[in-house]
Amino acid sequence: MRLQRGLRKWAVTVTAASVAALGLVAGQSTAANAAVGCDVTYSANSWTSSPGQGGFTANITLKNTGDPITSWNLAFDFPTTGQKYTPTGWSANWSQSGTRVTATSMPYNGSLSTGGSVSIGFNGTWTGSNPNPTSFSVNGSTCGGGNPTTPSVVTSASSVAVNEGGTATFTAKLSSAPSANVTVTTTRTSGDTDLSVSSGGSLTFTPSNWNTAQTVTLAAAQDSDTTAGTAAFSVGGTGVTPATVNATEVDDDAVVEQAIIVTPTSVTVPEGATASYTVRLAAAPTSNVTVTSTAGSGDTNITVSSGASLTFTPSNWNTPQTVTLAASEDSDTANGTRPITVASTGLTSKTVTATEADNDGNPNPGGHVENPYSGATGYVNPNWKAKAQAEPGGSAVANTSTAVWLDRIAAIAGSADVMGLRAHLDEAVRQDAANGSTPLTVQFVIYDLPNRDCSALASNGELLVAENGLNRYKTEYIDPIAAMMSEPAYAGLRIVTIIEPDSLPNLVTNLSFPKCAEANSTGAYVDGVRYALNKLHAITNVYTYIDAGHHAWLGWDSNFNPTVNLFYNTVAGTTAGVDSADGFIINTANYGATTEPYFTINTTVNGQSVRQSSWVDWNYYVDESSFATALRSALISKGFKQGLGMLIDTSRNGWGGTARPSGPSTSTNVNDFVNQSRIDRRLHAGNWCNQSGAGMGVRPTANVPAGFDAYVWIKPPGESDGASTDIPNDEGKKFDRMCDPTYEGNDLNKHNKSGALPGAPLSGRWFSAQFQELMRNAYPPIN
Repeated sequence: MRLQRGLRKWAVTVTAASVAALGLVAGQSTAANAAVGCDVTYSANSWTSSPGQGGFTANITLKNTGDPITSWNLAFDFPTTGQKYTPTGWSANWSQSGTRVTATSMPYNGSLSTGGSVSIGFNGTWTGSNPNPTSFSVNGSTCGGGNPTTPSVVTSASSVAVNEGGTATFTAKLSSAPSANVTVTTTRTSGDTDLSVSSGGSLTFTPSNWNTAQTVTLAAAQDSDTTAGTAAFSVGGTGVTPATVNATEVDDDAVVEQAIIVTPTSVTVPEGATASYTVRLAAAPTSNVTVTSTAGSGDTNITVSSGASLTFTPSNWNTPQTVTLAASEDSDTANGTRPITVASTGLTSKTVTATEADNDGNPNPGGHVENPYSGATGYVNPNWKAKAQAEPGGSAVANTSTAVWLDRIAAIAGSADVMGLRAHLDEAVRQDAANGSTPLTVQFVIYDLPNRDCSALASNGELLVAENGLNRYKTEYIDPIAAMMSEPAYAGLRIVTIIEPDSLPNLVTNLSFPKCAEANSTGAYVDGVRYALNKLHAITNVYTYIDAGHHAWLGWDSNFNPTVNLFYNTVAGTTAGVDSADGFIINTANYGATTEPYFTINTTVNGQSVRQSSWVDWNYYVDESSFATALRSALISKGFKQGLGMLIDTSRNGWGGTARPSGPSTSTNVNDFVNQSRIDRRLHAGNWCNQSGAGMGVRPTANVPAGFDAYVWIKPPGESDGASTDIPNDEGKKFDRMCDPTYEGNDLNKHNKSGALPGAPLSGRWFSAQFQELMRNAYPPIN
């Protein structure tokens, strides 16, 4: 999560995934004997607002490859008269006359040493098309002689498996906007001729749709050989750098040991009800095969109700058949388990673990309590636990409860490597069963609004408002999540949902960003959050906490009061009104200290308030606790219920280690006093990405001050905030310079470095160096 503060918001300086690197040219001097040389990188993120027109955000990096200069003047021409600079730019003085656009240096970024670079940008509109400029000059000297950008083809996969007699797909798009339409063809260059292009062999990309993925379908012809053939396909065309996709035929003729495919292998059976799994074969047999399901030792209340013996033939082998399990009513309070062996002569057997969801032992089965964390244990995510245990010393925290992030539609189903929603819910039932009569709380982050993370780049999402994103959010994302969570098998769990980090606060502070303005004008954020609340609140054992930013984002009155109004108006507009929100969460995935122990907002130094310090910057809050307390009071005064609960994410706000002060400073200078007294050791409170020096904070607990429900670990330690460099991906995530440790900052964060750790992967991916940093600097220390 990043800091944005309305008039004080931090500008997010970006560099796009694909760039035009335009070469070294010696030109006229800016000083005696000074030769100008420059590389320019230009990319534009375009969108369509109506047919034939739209807007864009252009990001430019200027690199000095010549002698040092003390100021610069960058000029270029738009290729069409329909492209216009709007009066919104950053890190330069911008102007446009005709098609000519000029950017001159600011007082703080004019000096560029040899090899030095500066990132600038602006917002614009287009009519007709939006091709990139192809020629740039600095101080009158042309950079690179006007060579155009050469986009690369970006595919969603470098290899695909194609079932014999079937098809498989991948998608293709360009890395940057072309100057004119480009035709990309997919052609087999070598390998098995049974593999061919079925559709999408010729794709057209325009200067406006270059970033929209298009589908290519490969087919594998049916044959009688037993060879799993391979082929290489070139995906390219004139004016683009091609990509290669390797295809492998999955042959179905070889005589091999048949495999039994069982889905899923873990089933929760509600007491007094049934649940099922499916069985099929991996390949066609030469004769009929009988597969049996047999209950083993364990809870005898669980039995095979139907499908105990299934017959597969050479023609129906690939059709899933259902096995139904039943759990009889009993009077005990145990959530028993029983293994079910799925077997056939000559085949490798599979085991299904069946768990009874008991309805006798939960003191509040399916009920809704005021604080879901009170008296409960927390769910331990096996995926995160395994990664933590693999780190030196990580076993000390591996059993800590962390949230599961459902950050795209595909996360609901999961994959071979990452558990999906149902798998987590089933595992939560298993952990609950081993927990006796104590309830279990499992946390999920609901995070896929269209135009997600609209003011930054590192956590951009898959859905866009302009591409039917809100409807897809409702029907493809929220609806399946709500349907699964409402199943009777999970009624005994306390399911906490964290609603859309980085959403509503952006509508208060960041409407100058086009994607935020679009989310606001279309009502996508408010409508999306209301829809999520309506669907999730309707499930009795689901709890909803809305993300409310953090103190260094919303702590100024100009931000605080509009935020309170927005929260109230949004939630009051749901079916259940303000009762649809159980509470709000502060500091999600951020680093703000829970409490600054050595000064408060009322502290004065030599007659000066700490509010006058550069660090506090006239904010009314110095930590998350004071901000959350004030926000809760204001929300209740506005009309929210008295039982409104607050959460603080303490996963990365410990700030221990050798840099942690042991007491208040004795300085009589207010800036020195605050800087020497604060435990939050960031270079600036606006820095948010993979922060150096940060540590794990207070472990999750419901033993918290009045008005709070719990301290929680929502952002799992070790999961990256964003990549340190540009990493192409198919998740919509972009490179944000605030994740670049070499970034020198901007005037809005007072030109402090980003404070980010180097070598970071994409947001959400495992970042071992960050985990180790958080372990070293944990407070309380990890023993």
